[in-house]
Amino acid sequence: MIDRGQGRGTRRWPVLVGTLLLTALSGRAAVAQDANIIIPAAEIETRLQEQPFRILGWRGSRREEDRTQRATIAFPDSFVLIVKWANAPPNGTGRFNNEPRYEVAAYQLQKLFLDEPDYVVPTTVLRAFPIEHVRAQLPEVKPTFKAAPGSVLVALQYWLSAVTPDGYWDEERAGADTAYARHIGDFNILTYVIRHSDANAGNYLVSTEAENPRVFSVDNGVAFASEESDRGAPWRELVVKRLPRRTVERLKAVTRAQLDQALGVLAEYEIRDSALAPVPPGANLDEHKGVRRAGQRIQVGMTEYEIRAVEERIRQLVREADGRKLF
Repeated sequence: MIDRGQGRGTRRWPVLVGTLLLTALSGRAAVAQDANIIIPAAEIETRLQEQPFRILGWRGSRREEDRTQRATIAFPDSFVLIVKWANAPPNGTGRFNNEPRYEVAAYQLQKLFLDEPDYVVPTTVLRAFPIEHVRAQLPEVKPTFKAAPGSVLVALQYWLSAVTPDGYWDEERAGADTAYARHIGDFNILTYVIRHSDANAGNYLVSTEAENPRVFSVDNGVAFASEESDRGAPWRELVVKRLPRRTVERLKAVTRAQLDQALGVLAEYEIRDSALAPVPPGANLDEHKGVRRAGQRIQVGMTEYEIRAVEERIRQLVREADGRKLF
């Protein structure tokens, strides 16, 4: 459950957020991973998918009229997170630059070949909310599925703070700074494999923490089988000259069965009392559709065609890596 909290238009929530974050993080330094990811990804997933929270602040991600919002949320234990909030399109899929299943697929796919401290995509989940709670912030919102008029399906992504779009790609630095070279290499591998097709400013970010220069891809809705955006798509190709050997070796070991398991069913819901209730993912109801329905069950996942394309790009990357410098 969510509630409006201070709601739209509040001006004082950044001060409150800072205070609550310090309180919540007290004594937790041992589990903090870096300046951006303050708690383990698994805990973030659990909080965003399962736990109730209050909305303290709400505004457009970049501008007031943005399709996505930046929401500051507080949990019952006073822990505070900032998330990117993106309502799913009608029927959950099929809208250019609004494919929640692609956002979640990019997050899940990286787990097959990257360790958590090297994740390129911040924690991203799908969650169904009661429509009246979403309308407290967006009165015009409509249910995602006609069969479940009481719910809105939302993609939530952990919001990075110590990052900048400036200088995320620095070829000279990649040749001299091994830590940066490894992170930009992992970033490029991920963008290549998912066929990232939107170089819009702000989609790619680099950490401002000099000792841990992670590079992130935070908007992955224009990827996989999506059309290319009008902002260009340089990162769906291999741009960097050096690739991390460890990541390439792990990619070699990724199997089609692992891809099917990770991407085939990303989330599943049962329609109960006209609302979406999350249930454990079951067998794929239709591998040819991104959103499937059978009776009272609705599944969200990647299609067989999309997964096969990922597999082919992994194999192509491994072949191309033979001609590149690995480190």
